Amino acid sequence: MRRELLPDALWERVQPLLPPHRSRPKGGRPPANDRNCLRGILFVLKTGIQWEDLPHEVFGACGMTCWRRMRDWQTAGVWSALQRLLLDELGEAGRINWKRAAVDSSSVRAPKKGKLTGPNPTDRAKAGSKHHILVDVEGSPLAESLTAANTHDTHELFPLLDAVPAVQGPRGRPRFRPEKLHADKAYASKKNRRGLRKRGIKPRIARPGIESKERLGRHRWVVERSLAWLHQLRRLSTRYERRDDTHFAFLALGCCVLLFRKLFPALS
Repeated sequence: MRRELLPDALWERVQPLLPPHRSRPKGGRPPANDRNCLRGILFVLKTGIQWEDLPHEVFGACGMTCWRRMRDWQTAGVWSALQRLLLDELGEAGRINWKRAAVDSSSVRAPKKGKLTGPNPTDRAKAGSKHHILVDVEGSPLAESLTAANTHDTHELFPLLDAVPAVQGPRGRPRFRPEKLHADKAYASKKNRRGLRKRGIKPRIARPGIESKERLGRHRWVVERSLAWLHQLRRLSTRYERRDDTHFAFLALGCCVLLFRKLFPALS
């Protein structure tokens, strides 16, 4: 069955977050419909199509209009607000599990280079970027970040943790700290373990030559699965944007798509 690109349930959550259009006292062409623009943005995210190839007759807005709208909405904090809203809904339904969290990253090529790109040590030093995400037990993205491909994973551990918003649960005060954090050996350091304990989090990081990846890795697969889901959105499987804020907008929106799928699996 074909799924709606922008279901009503998603639009109802996005619309109140959008900034108002500037008034035009001298008249002029009315702005393109916001819902049409968001449909175009989601189509580009899903298919990886270039902005200039987005069919105006199908979406009611040209590619550059959709690009400008996505840029403006990123500047206005729409995607981060949407992610917090979806996390709160999942949390209030008891569907954010704070017992464990997992962190990992995945590199993508960046043929046009740009800010936050660098030589990828796993891809013959070709230009690339890294997507870093932190997820709960179920694979729901709690926070994400973008760096150059040659940035070591260990440097993004605490920026990710500190970016997790306070999420409302079924009862009590909002939470933003997992009880345990699972990570692979790339995050292994005394500094990271000390920083996790300082935040009240039990580190479950594989130590080289001591703990087997099989024993600790059985809880890490969820973050690898979430990264795979993100990269099924073709605009995230390769970075085509020279601007880092535009590519991060796609990454944040992709995480919102995963959260919406968790909330409404029948619509996704």
